[in-house]
Amino acid sequence: VGGKSASLGEMISQLSNVGVPVPGGFSTTSFAYKEFLDKGGINAYINEQLSDESIYSDVNKLMAVGKNIRDKIMDTPFQADFEEELKSQWERVSGGSDSFTFAVRSSATAEDLPDASFAGQQETYLNVMGYDDLKQKVHLVFASLFTDRAISYRHDRGFEHSKVQLCATCQKMVRSETGAAGVMFSLDTESGFDKVVFVTSAYGLGETVVGGTVNPDEWYVFKPTLAEGKNAIIARTMGSKLIKMVYKEGGGSETIPTSSEDQVAWSATDKEVSDLAEMAVKIEKHYGRPMDIEWARDGDDGKLYIVQARPETVASQKKVGVIEDYKMLEKGTEVVASGRAVGKRIGSGKVNILKSIDEMAAFEEGQVLVADMTDPDWEPIMKKAAAIVTNRGGRTCHAAIIARELGIPAVVGCGDATDKLAAGQEVTVSCCEGDTGNIYAGLLKFERTEQDLGELPKVGMKIMMNVGNPETAFTFGQLPNDGIGLARLEFVINNAIGVHPKALLNYDTLDADTKAAVDAKMKGYGS
Repeated sequence: VGGKSASLGEMISQLSNVGVPVPGGFSTTSFAYKEFLDKGGINAYINEQLSDESIYSDVNKLMAVGKNIRDKIMDTPFQADFEEELKSQWERVSGGSDSFTFAVRSSATAEDLPDASFAGQQETYLNVMGYDDLKQKVHLVFASLFTDRAISYRHDRGFEHSKVQLCATCQKMVRSETGAAGVMFSLDTESGFDKVVFVTSAYGLGETVVGGTVNPDEWYVFKPTLAEGKNAIIARTMGSKLIKMVYKEGGGSETIPTSSEDQVAWSATDKEVSDLAEMAVKIEKHYGRPMDIEWARDGDDGKLYIVQARPETVASQKKVGVIEDYKMLEKGTEVVASGRAVGKRIGSGKVNILKSIDEMAAFEEGQVLVADMTDPDWEPIMKKAAAIVTNRGGRTCHAAIIARELGIPAVVGCGDATDKLAAGQEVTVSCCEGDTGNIYAGLLKFERTEQDLGELPKVGMKIMMNVGNPETAFTFGQLPNDGIGLARLEFVINNAIGVHPKALLNYDTLDADTKAAVDAKMKGYGS
C-alpha cells in the first residue's frame, strides 16, 4: 500500500495503545493501480511518452509530456470491481454520511525510503466529502504520479517509472482548521543532533507548514529532560503565521489571513509541545530511526493526532566522523536580507527572481533562486541553483527538505527577499552562521574544508569547549569534547535574548522607540 499507508497502518496496530493516536481510514493497493494501468492500456502510452530523454533538460517539453500522461489517466475509467470495493470502504468508514470528511493523499511504493524522501512529489486533497468526490480525488491522486516534478525527481534519483506504484490513502480528517497543525522531527534537522525533538506549528490545516506558505512557530524539546518528566522545552521561536488554511464551503480548502492577536500568540501550548515530543520519541523508538512526523490538533475535541510518520532522510544519512566546514573568508559588510538557515553551506551567484512556475525555463545553472515561496513543483530547477532564498516557509517545509537533500544552501522565511534583492544582483548566501541565514551583497570569498576525524588518539588531559552562541551548541556538541569549560553568559544573552538586562529591569522608564523594540523581542512571553 506504499510508504504512507503502511506507516499509518503500522502505527494504528502497534502504537495506539501506548498513547500515539492516529485517525483511521483505508488505502487502495499497488495491485489496483497496476491493474488500472494495464486494463486501460495506459502503460504503453506512458513508456512511449517518457522515452524521449530531452524532456529532462527542456522544462517546456517536460510540462507537455506530463500533461498528456495525466489527461490519458483521467480519461480512463476505473475497473468495475475496484469501484465497487471503493464504495463499500467509503460506506464502512463514513457510515454512508455525505458530511463525513476525508483527506485523500498519495502513498507511493518507492517513497519515504531512508535515502529519498519524495517530499511533496504527489498530490493531497483535503476536506473531501461524499463518495463521488472521493472517487474523483482518488483518480486525481493516481494521475499525480506523473506530475512534472515527480517525473523529474524520479529520473534524478534513478528510480524507474515503471517500478513505482501509487496508492490512495483515505483517512478521516482531523479538524485542525479550527485548531493547529505542524511537523516535527525526532532530531535537529540542521545539525543532526539527536537529543532533541524539533516541533513546528501554525494555525489551521497543516498543509501551510508542509508546503512552506507560512512561517511557523518552532520549539526544541530536550529528550533526556523529557524522559525525567521535567519541563524540557529549551528554545522557542515565534513565527509570523500570517495565513491559515481552512475548509471551503462545500468541500476543499482555502487560505485566509490569521487575526493579529493569533499572529503574536503561540499556536500550541507548552504542554501540547511536550506531549507531541513524547509521541515523537515513542514513534522513533518503534521504528528505530529518526522520524519526520506530521501532527494536528482537532478544534472540536482539542486532542492531538499523528497523521503521518516517515523516516528522516538527510541528517540521519550523514557520514559520522567527517566534518564538512564552510566559512566566510571575507566579512560581509551589507546584509541585504536574512531568514532561517537550511543546511550549513554557502553559495553565491547572480539573483534570478521567479514569480511563477511558468518562468522556470529562464533559470540558469549557478544562479541564486529567489521567490516568494518555492513548492516541490520547482524541483527540476532547484538542483541547478547555487542557493535558494524565499519570503515564506519554515525549516520543515518541502522546499527545505529537498534543498537539504540536494545539498544546496537555502534561506527561508525572509519576509521581504523579493523586494530587497534585485534581478542580476551578485550575492553570497551564507547558512554557516547559526540559525539565521544571511544574504550578503557581492560575491564574497569563502572556503569549504572536509576533515575526517578517524580514530582520535587519547590525550593526557581533558579538552573542553567554550560556548557563546546557543544556536551553534547542537553542532559543537557532536565534536569530540569533555564538556563545557566556559559559558559566556553575556554572549548567550546577546545572541538568544537580544535585549540588555538593564533595559528589561527598567522597562517602565524606556522611551517609546526602545519600548517598541523590546516588545518585538518579547512577543509571546507573559512578562
